[in-house]
Amino acid sequence: MLSWFQENSAVLLTILGILSVVTFVGSLVALPLLVARLPADYFVRAQQITLPWRTARPVRNTILCGLRNLLGLLLVLGGLAMLFLPGQGVLTIAVGLLMMDLPRKRAFQGWVISWKPVQGGINWLRRKAHQPDLILGVVDATDQSA
Repeated sequence: MLSWFQENSAVLLTILGILSVVTFVGSLVALPLLVARLPADYFVRAQQITLPWRTARPVRNTILCGLRNLLGLLLVLGGLAMLFLPGQGVLTIAVGLLMMDLPRKRAFQGWVISWKPVQGGINWLRRKAHQPDLILGVVDATDQSA
């Protein structure tokens, strides 16, 4: 197997380079859009709103949830590789973790967003999109939702 990696190292590095560029450009495009669409009171709600279409087809939604978690895991593993290879390793790991359903994820997100430099950057992006600043407060410690 090691010999296969050595023989195809140029192809693998090309693929990783392309993946790095796509991830970087995708994050530059997606981040402002996602931040602008986030409700201003997202971090002070007692619980997240469950949309009707999410409960209408439980089998499909379970499969999609599994695929989303698998994609998140792949992004985390790819981000770990990008720490040593060209690419946005830390950003890719963060995106992968945010995609996955993990316990206490929402509380962790609130903690990260409440950090002043992050909060300033997020609110700057929201103002550019003509959206109100995020309302931050104490995130419900009993909330286990993703």
